[in-house]
Amino acid sequence: MSQNIVLDLNELTLEKIQHHFENGDLTSLELVMYYLDRISRYDKQGPLINSVLEINPHALFIARNMDVERQNGKVRGPLHGVPVIIKDNIDTADQMHTSAGSLALENHYAKSDAFLVKKLRDAGAIIIGKANMTEWANFMAYEMPNGFSSRGGQVLNPYGPGALDVSGSSSGSAAAVASNFAALSIGTETSGSILCPAGNNNIVGIKPTVGLVSRSGIIPISVSQDTAGPMARNVKDAAILLEAIEGNDPLDPATLSIPKHSSYIEGLEQATLKGKRFGVAYEFCIKHLNPTQRSVFDEALKLIEDEGGEMIYLEQISPFEKIESDYNVLLHEFKSGLNHYLSTVSSKTKISSLQDVIDFNEQNKERCLKHNQDLLLESDKTDGNLTSPEYLKARLNDLEMTQRKGIDLAIEKHNLTALISPNDVWYSIPAKAGYPSISVPSGFDDDGMPLSVIFTGEAYSEKKLIHIAYVFEQISNKRVPVVF
Repeated sequence: MSQNIVLDLNELTLEKIQHHFENGDLTSLELVMYYLDRISRYDKQGPLINSVLEINPHALFIARNMDVERQNGKVRGPLHGVPVIIKDNIDTADQMHTSAGSLALENHYAKSDAFLVKKLRDAGAIIIGKANMTEWANFMAYEMPNGFSSRGGQVLNPYGPGALDVSGSSSGSAAAVASNFAALSIGTETSGSILCPAGNNNIVGIKPTVGLVSRSGIIPISVSQDTAGPMARNVKDAAILLEAIEGNDPLDPATLSIPKHSSYIEGLEQATLKGKRFGVAYEFCIKHLNPTQRSVFDEALKLIEDEGGEMIYLEQISPFEKIESDYNVLLHEFKSGLNHYLSTVSSKTKISSLQDVIDFNEQNKERCLKHNQDLLLESDKTDGNLTSPEYLKARLNDLEMTQRKGIDLAIEKHNLTALISPNDVWYSIPAKAGYPSISVPSGFDDDGMPLSVIFTGEAYSEKKLIHIAYVFEQISNKRVPVVF
């Protein structure tokens, strides 16, 4: 930074970061050092947020290289020189491990970058570190605390460390961005694991359509539902990050049918809610909310209506609202997917199957089984070949009830622009459908817990949802910076 300029680097947007870079007020190296200092003071000391599992030892060198590129007239785009934190279940081919929070993989170094990580590096982003997470992306034990891993310990919510639920499983990715330990982060979601921690940590999270972002190089739970997605302190930054990581990957067939679209942020400033129709299963949603949470949700709905949006109150959106969500598909797909991923892992870990993970945990009970491993055991009982009638029936039923008889039907029948729900209530339905959702801060409850609203649409409706979320963000303005 210039000796005559003192910048407040907290809560910097991508636009402001690039503005300071261009003006010479700030270098990428200085920004990385700033975030490393905050991690030292607040993640590993003070409130002990514990969101960052590992630091990239090359981050400062990469930042310096990005500065040199800029000086030589090469700017790769809006992520050039920007620090990003990556969830610990995403492969990075450097001196950082990829473990999904498990001690069984604490010595695992990936052989190559995940597809999305390569895209980030090509865009000039700096992978500053790996985020702690709920172990095995919260598919290890029914009673696993959100944000806990045997390798990394417990992630805390920066809005109430030790008191408020950080949510999971992208808990570290969310808490780190909320705490200004990086400009952006990448989380992953199978069912709620981007949307819910984004909501609980007062940031924006985008759960893309399954297949918009490649899953190759990511430790899996479910080939049907898994996706990576962006987490940021505002909608525009999240949209820019999403644009950088999406794309066709030959190693992930789900990505090969992505429709062409214009930039997510094109026309963003002119976006409006006027004439937009929003469907809400209101009675279903509010039975999960206390009076304060309901009041915040009602305020959000009124803001949308005051801005010209029309609220359509629906009895239900999916038949799944009438029944308890199940894990049938995930139990079968986890064993199949994990066994395939582990078959590619270096033999130095001595872990090459789900059974090996279970055995390792049993042999290291004191460190690894504080909260049991019942989900791992249940998954291991499946055939691992995805041939059982129980699995095939459950998979087809999930698609039928969430897509054709669920979200698609509701949107078409009522001519809806999008669906809206409060955080931590309705996420499992678009998760089973593989459809996109965006979580945007909407306020706080009486305990200081951040709350959010979630906008959901049909497959590949990300641009429409981003524009809606951006307008809501501007009119509500509920993002409140963490104060340590």
